Amino acid sequence: MTPLERLERFLTGEHGKSRATRAAYLADARLLLELAGDRALDTLHPRDIRGYVRTLKLRGQDARSIARRLSAWRTWFRLLVREAGYTHNPVEGLRAPRAARKLPRPVGVDETQGFLDALGREDDPLSIRDSAIFELAYSSGLRVSELVGANLDDFRDGGQTLLVLGKGGKTRQVPVGETALAAIARWQPIRTTLAQAGEAALFVGKTGKRLTPRAVQARLHDWSDKLGLADRLHPHRLRHACATHFLQGSQDLRATQELLGHASIATTQVYTRLDFSHLAQVYDAAHPRAKSDPDP
Repeated sequence: MTPLERLERFLTGEHGKSRATRAAYLADARLLLELAGDRALDTLHPRDIRGYVRTLKLRGQDARSIARRLSAWRTWFRLLVREAGYTHNPVEGLRAPRAARKLPRPVGVDETQGFLDALGREDDPLSIRDSAIFELAYSSGLRVSELVGANLDDFRDGGQTLLVLGKGGKTRQVPVGETALAAIARWQPIRTTLAQAGEAALFVGKTGKRLTPRAVQARLHDWSDKLGLADRLHPHRLRHACATHFLQGSQDLRATQELLGHASIATTQVYTRLDFSHLAQVYDAAHPRAKSDPDP
């Protein structure tokens, strides 16, 4: 039985993959055979696989496609080690190329403020709550999990900052803008009538219990449609808008990192889409070696 036949039997029998998945695995396997040429599979080593990855990059394949192929090859070799007597798996331990980080389309300051202002003019209880949620998201750059995790007693400094539980159980304090504070103050009397006894959450639903991330996402989608936005908003786009607008105004990357709660400043650089044209202007104006001496 050939290695390819062995894989096909594995996929149709023990592994129980769908027809489309089986076809994708087999296509990836045939690609490896093509790349290997006359080489027998049991003679391949990690350096060979790395060479094939470089070839795929030169052919224009993106990181996600290459990662999928490596995963299929790894599964295939595990099968051959187990059933065909292969002594090693040349794909084991190899990392796929890092996929480019996909960021939401930037939302302009006017577009963001127009949306929040329109929502703030609504006067029914749930709209008032939603206005407070999204004002806080934009004001402080919060993740949706941080929004729904916020409690009434998390405010500090007379309500001017909020203690946030972020990724990895790390806490940080973030400032809360005046507009967000006003929206929250408008929501709090309504919250008192809705929240179940003992509920600590800042934002609750009709049942009086803490909102879920999915509920917040759904409400933001609904408001995007109701207010006629060209593109639907979602919580991460509000966080991205906060970061971008804050960075454009402050030009302080470190402060932006602290606001967002990023462990690495490299994440902040990618996430906020630094305005390099503005950076170039600041550099030309400020750096003593940016321009040649006009009077040599």
